[in-house]
Amino acid sequence: MRIGVIGAGGVGGAFAARLQQAGHDVSIAARSWTADAIATDGVQLTGEFGSFTARFDAVSTVLPAGVELALLATKVHDAKLALTANRERLRGVPLVVMQNGLGGLDIAARVLGGAHELFGALTLFAVTNRGQGRIHVTAGGETFLGAGREAPSPSALAIAAELDRGLPTRAIENFRGAMWTKLLINHVNAIPAITGCSVQEVSADPALCRILTRSMRETIAVGRAIGVRFAPLGKLGVVDIRALEHLPLGLAMAVPRRLGASFGPVPNYASTLQSIRRGQQTEIDELNGRVAALGRQHGVPTPVNRMLTAFVHRVERTGEFLSPGVLSRLVER
Repeated sequence: MRIGVIGAGGVGGAFAARLQQAGHDVSIAARSWTADAIATDGVQLTGEFGSFTARFDAVSTVLPAGVELALLATKVHDAKLALTANRERLRGVPLVVMQNGLGGLDIAARVLGGAHELFGALTLFAVTNRGQGRIHVTAGGETFLGAGREAPSPSALAIAAELDRGLPTRAIENFRGAMWTKLLINHVNAIPAITGCSVQEVSADPALCRILTRSMRETIAVGRAIGVRFAPLGKLGVVDIRALEHLPLGLAMAVPRRLGASFGPVPNYASTLQSIRRGQQTEIDELNGRVAALGRQHGVPTPVNRMLTAFVHRVERTGEFLSPGVLSRLVER
């Protein structure tokens, strides 16, 4: 199958490399400096999905004509520009949106039209993007594909089967609920971005884990207020979500502790911190910031998510991390 990948960072690069290795004809559209590096040196993948270099015949800033399936793996804030640049190439081509947050599918529908065949994909493997096509997978995990609340369509099942040839992928029902569960999982991003700690260090530190737990509880409350039916996803099951929601805070902290440990022994610094270290804009407004915005809209208090969003923006501006102790005092005061 001729597959086009828009955005060759950690997720996009890993999928491109593994799909090419599996025998698909993969082309890449990326920013010029990344495209130049990949055209010369390929995508160098290491870690949990194997170590090899994948080379591609078509690497540019836009996809070539004739792709049969496209994957969008840019950051959410880059999606509109990337889709607009590739709009002509995407006419009649099913698109899988592989992005954090809740807004990627809506952006794609606005740019490409509501009738375009769109699917979302939630990736649970952890990567370190070392830049210029060098990607290290620190923890394996499945990818889940779907659309809306309904059971997966025949097209979704077929696309998942093609992607599964490269990386473990399956189609699921209640994709909207799964997106919200992935948003809960993505709460591991903010505190590493503020402190410079790894996900594992945050979940093992009682004070930081307490903050993480509070932010996740706020997110569940916002989701409930707008009618979300959370779906099990990866290591986060329905029982875990209920525990976060109903148990006393000290007991509920066991859930993010287990979540952090599930990332394995290799320190995972999460994508938001990786963006800060590369001097790039983060996705925090689509993660904790989106929770805070929806909380305001629906009358649900989200003080922890508001503060975490503000502190990440502070680190973006200044480059200065807060110590775990200082962050704890500021949030808990």
